Amino acid sequence: MTVRTRGARGRRPLKKHCHLAALPHSRLRSSGGTPTPGVNNTTVWSDPRSRSQIDFSSFEYLARTAERGLFDFFFLAEGLRLREHKGRIHDLDVVGRPESLTVLNALAGVTEHLGLAATVNATFNEPYELARRLATLDHLSGGRAAWNVVTSSDAFTGENFRRGGFLDHADRYARAAEFVAVARKLWDSWTPDGVPRPFAHRGQHFDIAGEFTVPRSPQGHPVVIQAGDSAEGREFAASTADVVFTRHGTLEAGRSFYADVKRRLEKYGRNPDDLKIMPGVTVVLGDTATEAQERAAEIRRQQVSPQNAILALEQIWGVDLSAYDPDGPLPEIDPVADSAITQGRTRRGDTVAIAEKWRALSKEKGLSIRQTVIEASGRQSFIGTPEAVAAELDEFVQKDAADGFILQPLITPVGLDEFVDRVVPLLQERGAFRTEYQGATLRSHLGLPDPVPSSGA
Repeated sequence: MTVRTRGARGRRPLKKHCHLAALPHSRLRSSGGTPTPGVNNTTVWSDPRSRSQIDFSSFEYLARTAERGLFDFFFLAEGLRLREHKGRIHDLDVVGRPESLTVLNALAGVTEHLGLAATVNATFNEPYELARRLATLDHLSGGRAAWNVVTSSDAFTGENFRRGGFLDHADRYARAAEFVAVARKLWDSWTPDGVPRPFAHRGQHFDIAGEFTVPRSPQGHPVVIQAGDSAEGREFAASTADVVFTRHGTLEAGRSFYADVKRRLEKYGRNPDDLKIMPGVTVVLGDTATEAQERAAEIRRQQVSPQNAILALEQIWGVDLSAYDPDGPLPEIDPVADSAITQGRTRRGDTVAIAEKWRALSKEKGLSIRQTVIEASGRQSFIGTPEAVAAELDEFVQKDAADGFILQPLITPVGLDEFVDRVVPLLQERGAFRTEYQGATLRSHLGLPDPVPSSGA
């Protein structure tokens, strides 16, 4: 929530509270469009404390830790196809990718306050079915459900579906916006006092009519999360989302993104506090600043194995580079445009420009392939003592670079323990984080307005 002065809604707060969420073993790219190496390599898979990525006990441990730390929500990513590299399934993908809503329904039974956010693709699902599943989770959890809306124009992933590859890239946000609007129409088709009403929708992407089977859920509408940095993505967030998951890691980049997205809200009749901006981050702690930096460097070495260093180069260069020595120099050949060497993982940005940037970095610091990948794709957002990290997190929030953060633990399932035990109490001492849950729903945790039921469907 946001601590406010008395008076009209929208007045500048005296002290903003930080929102926190957790996203275990996710797939992230660093800001600027540079792919991070490997698959799911936020996680330090080689750490002896690392456990199963699919066993329910791992999810339960992480969720209970997040709830012990008074986090707003627990967030699961989605993968609809095992990724391939050079025609083979990548080794790290064989850990499996369980369906997120199924896991979260189980977690609803072992948590009391924690929000439960599922990533579900708006391209390869249908509004009626998904609206029912989300409303069901909201009922089972007592009003703690959230939906992270993602899109895809990836024909490789689409091969798993009846209409694989049918959706043009330009249409994906249009379908997503209509999808969310239809879902909300379905959720509103039951009155708050439990009377069902028929619904009907005819649009560009959906033409449906009937009766929704699930009564209005505790939140009215589950919280909608969106991730996207393009102009289309920002506009979609401003018009539709309750939370934005972003990847802007620096204070200035965060402030720029924050100001741009928040200013777009007014034309949709929304207030700045109606949308929470939460970048994905990692945290490395140490008893001293030096120890924290040393731990961060070791983590990067664990994340970027020699194999992953070559894989990272192949994703940018678009050709087989297995003959290259990870401890040798970068290739002098130029990247191949529109390469299909990697399937299920998008190559973003100008690969020629990225290659030139990496070559310049390698030359300037005398780095090998592996050292260059480690240097160029480092992703520990906050590194330092618990006191320094708490102060920096608070600074981001107070200076309007973020409303909070989505933490990505480096180890499953114990990766949140140190943050919860050592940083959360310091945020509380600063008056920057709650000391107890105040409400029952995820909307109340986030300080979001309740949706107003429509008068008809």
